[in-house]
Amino acid sequence: MTSPPRLDARLRPRLPSPLREVHDERFARHGVRLLLKRDDLIHPDLPGNKWRKLALNLEAAAGRTVLTFGGAYSNHLRATAAAGRLLGFPTVGVVRGDELAHRPLNPSLARCAADGMRLHFVDRTTYRAKTTPEVLEGLLGRFGDVVVVPEGGSNALAAQGCTALGRELAGEVDVAAVACGTGGTLAGLAAGLAAGQRALGVPVVGGGFLAGEVARLQHEAFGSRAGDWTLEERFTFGGYARTTPELDAFAADFEERHGLPVERVYVAKLLFALTALAGEGAFAPGTRVAAVVTGAPDAALQESSVSR
Repeated sequence: MTSPPRLDARLRPRLPSPLREVHDERFARHGVRLLLKRDDLIHPDLPGNKWRKLALNLEAAAGRTVLTFGGAYSNHLRATAAAGRLLGFPTVGVVRGDELAHRPLNPSLARCAADGMRLHFVDRTTYRAKTTPEVLEGLLGRFGDVVVVPEGGSNALAAQGCTALGRELAGEVDVAAVACGTGGTLAGLAAGLAAGQRALGVPVVGGGFLAGEVARLQHEAFGSRAGDWTLEERFTFGGYARTTPELDAFAADFEERHGLPVERVYVAKLLFALTALAGEGAFAPGTRVAAVVTGAPDAALQESSVSR
C-alpha cells in the first residue's frame, strides 16, 4: 500500500515565500534596509505561519479528527478548519466564551463552521484550564479519538515546521522579525537562522509570558535554546486584537506608501515596532531587517477588532 502524498504536494503551497525590499525613508535615513517576507502568499486558505505551524501537525494526525483551541476571531481556528475541508478530515474548535454559543456566529466562526468545523464553546474559566488533565479528559470523553493541537498551533512540531522560515532567510538578512501570539513561529524561525543572524519577536499580547513559552517550545522541539532571539514587548497596543487611532493611522499610511494591505492584529504592530526601533537607532547602519508578513487583512474581521 502506498503512503498518501505529503501535504505540500496536495495543497501546493508557494515555497519559499517571496522576499521583497521596500524603500521607506523612515528606515533609509538610518541606513537600514527593510524587506518583507511575504508568508501571506504561501496559500490562500493557510497563509503564512499557519501553514508552517500546521503542516507537521496535520501529517502526524494522519486523517484523524483534529481538536484545537482559539478565541472568537482566531486565525488558527480558521486555518485548521480550512485544512480539514481541503484535506478531508474532521475538525473541532474549542472556542473561548460560552456566551457566544447563543449568539449569531461572527464572520470568523461562520467561516469555520462553513468549512465543517464543529464548534464547542466553553466558559472562560474552563478555557484558561484547557491544558489541565481534567479539561482534556473531558474533551476526549466528548469527542473521542482526536489529535489535540494547542491554541495557536504552537507545539514542538510547529516550531520544527517554522525552522524552514529561518532557512529561507539564511544569508539574506541580518534581523528577521515576526509578530508573536503564542511563540511557535519565533521559536522555529530563530532555530532556522544561520550564525550571525538574529530573530526579533514583537508580542501582540501583554503579560510577559512569551519569553518562557518560546524557551519551552525550543526545549521541546530542539532540546535546548536555539538561535539568537529577543522580544520587544512595548507594542501590544492594549492586547490581542486591540488597536488605537495611532496604530490605525500608521497602518493606513504604510498601505498608501507601499501598496500593501496591512493586517491589523499582527502585522501592523510588527511594522510599527520596526519603524519605531529604526527611529531609535536600534539597528546599525547597513542592517537588513526582514518583517515576516504572516497574514493578509480580512475586511470583515478587521472591522470586528476591538478599539480603545
